[in-house]
Amino acid sequence: MPRTETHSTTILTVRHNGSVAIGGDGQVTYNSTILKGDTRKIRKILDGKVVVGFAGSTADAFALLERFEAKAKDYPGNLPRAATELARDWRTDRALRRLEAMLIVVNEEHSLLITGQGDVVQTEDGILGIGSGGNYALSAARALTKHTDLSAEEIVRESLLIASEVDVYTNTNIIVESFPCPN
Repeated sequence: MPRTETHSTTILTVRHNGSVAIGGDGQVTYNSTILKGDTRKIRKILDGKVVVGFAGSTADAFALLERFEAKAKDYPGNLPRAATELARDWRTDRALRRLEAMLIVVNEEHSLLITGQGDVVQTEDGILGIGSGGNYALSAARALTKHTDLSAEEIVRESLLIASEVDVYTNTNIIVESFPCPN
């Protein structure tokens, strides 16, 4: 039986000029049908000290979000270690391996991409994008950080709007969270 493809979002994070912002659109689709336009795919955890954005299957993303929060509590103050432990479990656990989602986690020090292939990625420029419009938003954010004086929050919002003009699985119902961070 052919597998049905699910598209669900665009998530982007930017570290720029002393702040970090993470945002996502609100569209959930199934095949060529929009199911919902105002889903919140950005969640604060650990008393608001960490923000997580997710793309992919919503149920899978929530399962991973819960596991990540547990790992972050096991390794307080060490976000990379918590992410690495989740990625290891995700890759080696038979049930977790079937989960189809990706996470971006940010705090004031780190912006990390976590995948089911066991990857934990922290880019040099502090810009990460996932989901169906992730590469469009990522490209726009890189250009905006180099050629404008916009804040991280403004760059995330503008980049997601640009992605929504190109990617049919991304809408303009955008939620952005931001907070100060060391340069």
